[in-house]
Amino acid sequence: MKSKSQSKSALFAAVILTPWFLASWAPRAMGQSGEALQTCSNRTLSGNFGMLIEGTILGPNLPLRTVSMAHFDGTGNLAEVSHVVLNGLPSGDEWKADTASYVVNSDCTGVVTFNTPPGEPPLVAHLVVAKHGTEILGVVDGAAITLTAHKVD
Repeated sequence: MKSKSQSKSALFAAVILTPWFLASWAPRAMGQSGEALQTCSNRTLSGNFGMLIEGTILGPNLPLRTVSMAHFDGTGNLAEVSHVVLNGLPSGDEWKADTASYVVNSDCTGVVTFNTPPGEPPLVAHLVVAKHGTEILGVVDGAAITLTAHKVD
């Protein structure tokens, strides 16, 4: 015969573990049957995206606002033009061209590495690809800067 404390422990475990089990195993089961599991790849990001980049450059604590038009080629290459406003002032170039490489993982996470001049540290952003490849959310490593992007129709 179980003691009262053993019964309470078993009930507690069932209440806690059942939702966890369902949350962690149900999506895998659905994916195995081929339903409802979205997989991503570099091809998921293809076409033009309007991007807004906002935050603070750490150190000097300067506010940054950037608007970009980025073209993802579906094979891991990105080309963009950006208008940058730093500390309330536009940068010297009205539109600055940049290139980058990107990798999108099957779980729709990814990384973009922007090409930087020799001697400068790499500029890396971690991404989540959402809404079937029509939206991107990201954060720039080593900075308090976020980005959002929406596919341009």
